[in-house]
Amino acid sequence: KLPMYLSTKNTILKQYDGQFKEIFELLYEECYKRDFEKEGLTYEHRLIDDMVAFVIKSEGDFLWACKNYDGDVQSDILAQGFGSLGLMTSVLVCPDGITIEAEAAHGTVTRHFREHQKGNPTSTNPVASIYAWIRGLQHRAKLDKNEQLTSFCDLLEKSIIKCIESGKMTKDLALCVHGSKNIKKDDFMQTEEFIDEIKIKLDKLMEQNEIKS
Repeated sequence: KLPMYLSTKNTILKQYDGQFKEIFELLYEECYKRDFEKEGLTYEHRLIDDMVAFVIKSEGDFLWACKNYDGDVQSDILAQGFGSLGLMTSVLVCPDGITIEAEAAHGTVTRHFREHQKGNPTSTNPVASIYAWIRGLQHRAKLDKNEQLTSFCDLLEKSIIKCIESGKMTKDLALCVHGSKNIKKDDFMQTEEFIDEIKIKLDKLMEQNEIKS
């Protein structure tokens, strides 16, 4: 349960963005205000430039409602500014609460794939793709009430975090840690090596939690 902000530029795009502001305020007042106040939560509209500054200096813990373009741009800025696009996943949720689409947010990484086709080693971060599968499987587990699948998803995510926290990572993350001028080959792993390390961590966690593969 989080406070919510909507960001637009209704001072310039008076009609288009103004519609978003008005519709959100109307829905909030008519449908959600009482529930928000009951939980001690707030809703506020902010101009997009003011909101961006607020987000950068904040520590999170709020829901940010954006128009499609704003959300697409700002989510990538936040992902890269606080880590890597390779750590971010995207989930689209239908109003029915049943249908979702989970995907990696970084695109197809064409340059890396071309190197892979040539037989050259790459240090491509697989985390966002794995996270997308985790989100999909978590939703499947929720629909099926499958606790074992839920546990597997949780442990897979933990195994990835443990890998990175232990210093085992792909090149994009190593660049964030060491910088482009100081990075060495030993600071990062190739794609397959990193995936193998995740599996080692996952197997240990599953054994500790007595979950069969």
